[in-house]
Amino acid sequence: MSRRTPRRPAPPTATPTVCPCGSGENYADCCGRYHRGEAAAPTAQALMRSRYSAFVVRDTGYLLRTWHPRTRPAELELDPRMRWTGLEILGTSDGSAFHSTGTVTFRATYQGGSLHEHSRFECVDGAWVYVDGDFPEA
Repeated sequence: MSRRTPRRPAPPTATPTVCPCGSGENYADCCGRYHRGEAAAPTAQALMRSRYSAFVVRDTGYLLRTWHPRTRPAELELDPRMRWTGLEILGTSDGSAFHSTGTVTFRATYQGGSLHEHSRFECVDGAWVYVDGDFPEA
């Protein structure tokens, strides 16, 4: 039987001044308020932006809390070497206060590449949560 060293969570990054989601707003007043639990994202797109920002600042607790219970992993380990550098919203459908589902298609760039995803969201008990996503061809 081999002994495994327990994995440590990625250390948090320094709190940014400008929000990583690309809004141009102060992080504390933009996605930071969602991360701190002071407010819930009002739309699927706002949730997607806040989840991107959570990846940037390595807030695994927020990522897990905003993941649909049906598809949420038991734990989440982020690569401490990953450096996210930008977010571009390519399209949205539904996902407002008048909908129970919505989608957001985006491109998130990181040092060395990019991630293109078509994400699905649901409103569960009044809160938007990430369900899953597809990776469309470039």
